[in-house]
Amino acid sequence: MEEAVVIAVIAMLVVFGLPAVRALFRSIESEGGAKAMISAALSSGRAIAAKEQHYAGIRFQNKYQQDGKGCQYMIFIVHDFDKTDLANGFRAVEGLQPIKLPDSVGVMDLKLGSPNPDQIVDGDDKINEDWEVADTTAFSILFSPSGKLVIHDVQVRNRDGETNNNSKDDIFNTKFNVEDKKTAMFYQDDYPSDGFDKEPSRNSFRIYDMGIFEKVDKDSRYNDYLRDLEVIYINPYTGTMIEK
Repeated sequence: MEEAVVIAVIAMLVVFGLPAVRALFRSIESEGGAKAMISAALSSGRAIAAKEQHYAGIRFQNKYQQDGKGCQYMIFIVHDFDKTDLANGFRAVEGLQPIKLPDSVGVMDLKLGSPNPDQIVDGDDKINEDWEVADTTAFSILFSPSGKLVIHDVQVRNRDGETNNNSKDDIFNTKFNVEDKKTAMFYQDDYPSDGFDKEPSRNSFRIYDMGIFEKVDKDSRYNDYLRDLEVIYINPYTGTMIEK
């Protein structure tokens, strides 16, 4: 009888404790885990810049998914005029695969470019939600060969420099190769109307909770949630994250 009571009590504790345990793991995954991954990626980006003797760093971008809910990744990029044929052209670093961030978080810079006129909804100056999310979750952080954080225009393209769907690059590629042929993961920066265009690299970002973001009304996400998030800056000399 005593053993049965003990087992019943343990079972109750387990059942009632599961939500708290899940919340704890979610908190660890969303905060500590994401920051640790980003910190390691920043260090690697600086090392790549020193090794290649070119501007290099990491690119945050959502993987294309047909339902629009693609996971966010960090991709190592390096400046390469010879292959991209662009003065500000960057490509993915060969031999290094994109790193997937935890599903429970996202990273934004909250800086919008100029939307294509076709993206204005009903003429009321309200930006199309898909364009807005894509534009603020696709951005880069760059370092110079000396290891210093730099602000430099970035236009990411596939490693073959192709814009006519001939590229075999499986990371960045044309819209056709990504959506229809499904031979690549990410749009290259040739689609301004979809939020992918040349833009300056960044020195800060915000980490947001995906669960909260999806629950907040899309028309008030900025005022009710995003603008109050902690801004994480990058130390311009050490490349480390500056936290309060």
